[in-house]
Amino acid sequence: MSTSDTTVLVTVTGPDKPGVTSVLLAALSNNAVSLLDVEQVVIRGRLTLGVLVSCPNDPEALQEQLEEAMATVGMNVDVEIGTNGANSFAGAKLSTHAVVVIGSPVTARAFSAISRKLAGQGVNIDSIRGIADYPVTGLELMVTAPSADAVSVPLDDSQDPSAGTRAALGADVSVAETRLRTGLAEVAVKEGVDVAVERAGLARRAKRLIVFDVDSTLIQGEVIEMLAAHAGVEEEVRKVTEAAMRGEIDFAESLRQRVATLAGLDASVIDEVAEQIELTPGARTTIRTLRRLGFRCGVVSGGFRQVIEPLAHELELDFVQANTLEVVNGKLTGEVVGEIVDRAAKAVALRRFATEAGVPMEQTVAVGDGANDIDMLNAAGLGIAFQAKPALREVADTALSHPYLDAVLFILGVTREEIEAADAHDGILRRVPLG
Repeated sequence: MSTSDTTVLVTVTGPDKPGVTSVLLAALSNNAVSLLDVEQVVIRGRLTLGVLVSCPNDPEALQEQLEEAMATVGMNVDVEIGTNGANSFAGAKLSTHAVVVIGSPVTARAFSAISRKLAGQGVNIDSIRGIADYPVTGLELMVTAPSADAVSVPLDDSQDPSAGTRAALGADVSVAETRLRTGLAEVAVKEGVDVAVERAGLARRAKRLIVFDVDSTLIQGEVIEMLAAHAGVEEEVRKVTEAAMRGEIDFAESLRQRVATLAGLDASVIDEVAEQIELTPGARTTIRTLRRLGFRCGVVSGGFRQVIEPLAHELELDFVQANTLEVVNGKLTGEVVGEIVDRAAKAVALRRFATEAGVPMEQTVAVGDGANDIDMLNAAGLGIAFQAKPALREVADTALSHPYLDAVLFILGVTREEIEAADAHDGILRRVPLG
């Protein structure tokens, strides 16, 4: 771009139809302009096309030609002469964060509250796009947070529980980012939507390994309670499970208490329970899509290997870590074999999986629902609390409250359109009616 050139912003609006772009570019080419940036969006058949150019000749003449050309295809055109070219593609600043809003529905009131919170913190919304219309509504905002107050805070686990966030940054977390996350989390709770904040750029798209908790995350319900139902102690075991998931009881001790109630059960009960397992809605879609993207996928569970391994084989998971029920003479003894997979062991398993896969920890994702998932989510590059207990929600990088596991994909920047296009290619596209 010559210093004598004039920067011109051309905005075309109207009904989307074939040929609009070609007519526009033909008119521009007649004036020997150079393209600096192009953006287009279509919403419900309405097109908005913006082109930033440098014009070496008479910009007024260019404007007249553009108006005549676009009239031939029934489009409106607005021409702004002398636009500052600092935001052209070559010199544009990348958005600093991606903000994903998920709801069922996302109301105008909720979105208004989010936009007000962003504006109040001096955060600019650079772009907005819809990323999902099923099974929830998902919107993605690319935003730029102010850097003036980007004062670093120490990477101290005891002071800042979002260790996953710190790992993703690989350094310090700015005061601006902390305020952004905290402020939007408050709005999310008040307005009944989920809001996730991630650093934009390559780090967001570099995730390569994901691990899921199993009970009440990858599957519906708790396997230990299903086993306990065969022993007639389901309610007793449920109370202990709930206390453990809230962090009120040490998980290892709670597991011993619950497994002890199963002593004497026939081992065939394990197979019966395995056949009764129901996946969380969206689980197959999530695993299938992540595998298409090249993710390594695994489970880390305080549940039982005998029940989980058949499911892991069916889903083609790469890693499995779980407890093993002891069986002697065809009966459950009420004990587990080997080291218990508790809160600390879950984080150890994640790190081991990452090492085996050759994936840096900042490129890992962990999804869970209970207090025993805290260390695992903190260790991961991105920790996602799924329909979680308060103890986990407080430390997770983001929390999902809707009962659809494929919302995890939206957090990772995958759109419903992309998911369904891949499913359609494989001949398995379908939408299950939501109850």
